[in-house]
Amino acid sequence: MGWCDDPKSKKYNQLIYLPSSYSYEKLFRRENVYDIILVLNYNMRPIKKNKGSAIFIHVAKKKYSRTRGCIAVSKVDLLKIIKDLKKKTKVKISNQK
Repeated sequence: MGWCDDPKSKKYNQLIYLPSSYSYEKLFRRENVYDIILVLNYNMRPIKKNKGSAIFIHVAKKKYSRTRGCIAVSKVDLLKIIKDLKKKTKVKISNQK
């Protein structure tokens, strides 16, 4: 499985089966960061080409290295978030220090 990030594809900003001739983010990884993925509703309805794709909340790498536009948290924290999610839950992202 992958997530298409290629605006030339009809499947742009959508879950796809691999292999694909278009650019994509591979969702099965050795470091297990995509074991659990929450897909944020960014550029989804309608999908606009070149506006950006795939903002996920996913499991962080061991040293919390930077993501390429996603939000990464510990697996324990991600499971807590999932437990509290409801159908109408809105996620607000802020940079609080």
